[in-house]
Amino acid sequence: MTLLSLEALTVKRGPCPVVDGVSLQIAPGECVGLIGPNGAGKTTLMRAALGLMTHDGRSSLTDLPARERARAAAWLPQAREIAWPVTVETLVALGRLPHDSRAGDLRAGAVRRALDRMGLTAFAQRRATELSGGEQARVLIARALAQEAPLLMADEPIAGLDPAAQIATLRVFQDLAQEGHAVLVSLHDLTLAARHCTRLILLDRGRVAADGSPLEVLSEARLAEVFHLRGHMLETEDGPLLQAIGVLG
Repeated sequence: MTLLSLEALTVKRGPCPVVDGVSLQIAPGECVGLIGPNGAGKTTLMRAALGLMTHDGRSSLTDLPARERARAAAWLPQAREIAWPVTVETLVALGRLPHDSRAGDLRAGAVRRALDRMGLTAFAQRRATELSGGEQARVLIARALAQEAPLLMADEPIAGLDPAAQIATLRVFQDLAQEGHAVLVSLHDLTLAARHCTRLILLDRGRVAADGSPLEVLSEARLAEVFHLRGHMLETEDGPLLQAIGVLG
């Protein structure tokens, strides 16, 4: 069983492919880190997979009608702006829109679980616009969690969070995978990606440069070739750790 299947997915800007013939599958139980340098095509890949951009090739999600697609995959984009002065609880409850709005008890339970996962229960009646930037980011993550879709796709969700919140968020994603969901999350912190993801997909210039376990993907050769970074991954008792030594070129 797969929750996302891409076949030769391609997105072009003019004659140039930004995503170039990407094929992959994501199954329940996986927490997959999508990594790569700036401009590698990570955001474009996820948006195209969701049918938010014109593309060639196939995505299993775009085969679904819009409402079914919203039930199959929750999407957390990079944008973190909250414009409406509604309560945190009300904003998180918007994640239930793809589901039957008449199921009040189920809706309330999903919202409570999402708030609890993100440590926001005490903030439920606060206005979301009155929170700090990092707190607002956690509220938007909670909204995606409240959707309780089999697949969560998150684009740089820990950007702007303090270190403790970054780790706590990735642990939530790990828990989701262990519960039988799947997560596809784009990350720039390679140590956090290696420590919290079961699998890494490395994009470089729109193509999959590597796909496998963190220690397989983040070899010294790939760190140098793709990230122009001199360094290596260390195996510690607390998990993998990137030791960056310098920049190449």
